[in-house]
Amino acid sequence: MTGKNDKPAAVEPLRPPRPCPICGQPSQRRYHPFCSRRCADVDLGRWLKGAYAIPVVEEDGSIPQASPDDEQ
Repeated sequence: MTGKNDKPAAVEPLRPPRPCPICGQPSQRRYHPFCSRRCADVDLGRWLKGAYAIPVVEEDGSIPQASPDDEQ
């Protein structure tokens, strides 16, 4: 039976703390991987503006066209 004075067991984190990807401060469990709500919102804003994008290099003529002579 648990009483009112019983303290919950300390929770051991599964991974070591990492710095916040926005400001470099230690990350907080509540906002992981960020340190605060502000940094989480900054990251969300970057996603919504399209700042995070994978650059694509398009090659000229990357899709070969079949000529009518090839179908014989």
